[in-house]
Amino acid sequence: MARKERQGRGRLSRLDMLPEDAQPDLVWLNQKLRAGKRHQIELLDVFNGRLAALGIEPISKSSFSRYSVRKAMQFRELDETMRMSAELVDMLGVDSADKATIALAEMIKMSAVKLIESEGGRLAAKDLMELARANQAAVGAQKQSADYRRTLEEEHRKRLAQTLDQIEAEADKNPAQPMDAKAALELIRGAYGFDR
Repeated sequence: MARKERQGRGRLSRLDMLPEDAQPDLVWLNQKLRAGKRHQIELLDVFNGRLAALGIEPISKSSFSRYSVRKAMQFRELDETMRMSAELVDMLGVDSADKATIALAEMIKMSAVKLIESEGGRLAAKDLMELARANQAAVGAQKQSADYRRTLEEEHRKRLAQTLDQIEAEADKNPAQPMDAKAALELIRGAYGFDR
């Protein structure tokens, strides 16, 4: 008989239920787990020392081990998402910054939804606030990218209009002999920095 997949995160661990004053220590722990440069037993000892300074009972080895395995899986998923994002940016190219911003913003939103689903909708207020900030930053990046694109397009239109006015003025100087196409192209190239 096939084992049923566990839905959500199941029962909260001791680390998930630490009080607010221990959150900076939990952030420290997650950073150290992410870096992967220290042994778990060493991290557990230091972490329990930090909890003891706050008057909080120590975390057991088994609870710590389960938590670190869960975090390692989350970090791997995050690394995979970041790798895919980098490949997407490379694929779109530097000329497609607007497309890349939109694609990355959508990936951030999808990752947030996936995280909420994987946690069975049971996220701490702090986690929900961080997801909301990430979403807000993604939407802001999309808006900035669109605004920047509009600014560039407006600059392009102005530069083109000025160049066309210059070509027309040159042609009006001597109506009997209009400017040839090559001279007009040279003016356009000069205006856009395409000098040979």
